[in-house]
Amino acid sequence: MRVDVLTLFPEMFDGVFHSSILGKAAEKSIVQLNAINFRKYAGNKHSTVDDTPYGGGGGMVLKPDPIFAAVEDITKSEVGQGSPRIILMCPQGETFTQKKAEELSREEHLVFICGHYEGYDERIREHLVTDELSIGDYVLTGGELPAMTVIDAVVRLLPGVLGNETSAATDSFSTGLLEYPHYTRPAEFRSWKVPDVLLSGHHANIEIWRREQALKRTWERRPELLRQIELSKQDRQFLDKLQHEANGTNTNTST
Repeated sequence: MRVDVLTLFPEMFDGVFHSSILGKAAEKSIVQLNAINFRKYAGNKHSTVDDTPYGGGGGMVLKPDPIFAAVEDITKSEVGQGSPRIILMCPQGETFTQKKAEELSREEHLVFICGHYEGYDERIREHLVTDELSIGDYVLTGGELPAMTVIDAVVRLLPGVLGNETSAATDSFSTGLLEYPHYTRPAEFRSWKVPDVLLSGHHANIEIWRREQALKRTWERRPELLRQIELSKQDRQFLDKLQHEANGTNTNTST
């Protein structure tokens, strides 16, 4: 995969692109990561990339010409090939999810556009980008941090990136559920013990425990997720048991 980021602050990506999992993925040539300052595509004496909005109002708006020129330059070698996904990071975009990360991980080339100032010229949205993404209902000073979040979530799904290929498959949201609890040595720490089932060596029972714990955690913290996945008969029986116990606890408390 190739990932290009158009930004006015490419130095923000230096540590991210050369550290930890992303850095190792780049070293193994699984992904090519590039941060490009689109100011060099401004095409004017002062390298201006923004201007005041037509119709008045506060703030500055990113001009379309530098963005179009940058995208056209970095994709010119791909004429006749599959088109890259061109992703605009903005608060108005589709909320980024694990499902979206999985979708993007199947692409060969991603281009991220990170804005600053008041916003983008609307023609960038209408005639250039393929996706608009948001990482939540809040506003940041620029698109760099959201782009880093999306890139990290996508790249870790590429084959060969994680040391354990099953890790991504059991992550929270990958199965539709929140992930089950994890434990490691020591078996007892400050009188808190690891659940006996995890020490039993009985793999079938361990899998049942993990599934039930994932269901329980999701039921407690994100119950709306349970409506979006297919549940087995055993899953439903376990959830009914949780609900019954909760109702019984509430009844006992009230009396």
